[in-house]
Amino acid sequence: MNATQPSRPPLQPIQKRRVIPRPKRHLRQRSYQVMALESTAKIAVNLVITAVAASALSQLLPYQWSQQEKLREISTEVKLMEAHVNGLQVKFSRNFDPQQTKSIMQEQGYRFDPNQRRVVLMNPDRREDEQTKSSP
Repeated sequence: MNATQPSRPPLQPIQKRRVIPRPKRHLRQRSYQVMALESTAKIAVNLVITAVAASALSQLLPYQWSQQEKLREISTEVKLMEAHVNGLQVKFSRNFDPQQTKSIMQEQGYRFDPNQRRVVLMNPDRREDEQTKSSP
């Protein structure tokens, strides 16, 4: 068991490749330049987007103002029409009210009940003016 073992050929040391160190200063300068270029591009794109947004707002604001004015006009017309419709509804309900038919017939036909006397109101000042004009 203590036999001689075959000798191995002597191992040759592996030659390490010589690593040429990269100049780190150059890489840092390039990375700074790339970062500066990227930041400049971002700022330029943001400025373009801002300009487009401002242009769109400047075109949309007058349109929005005119629409607001039209809306105000329409709302005032709606209020007027609502008042008019309410008045018409009151008249309509009055015209079809069975208790009011007699008075409505008298108003529209100038007919009166036989047991009702006709009253004519006159302005007393007018009467005096007429009497003074008729008597010379």
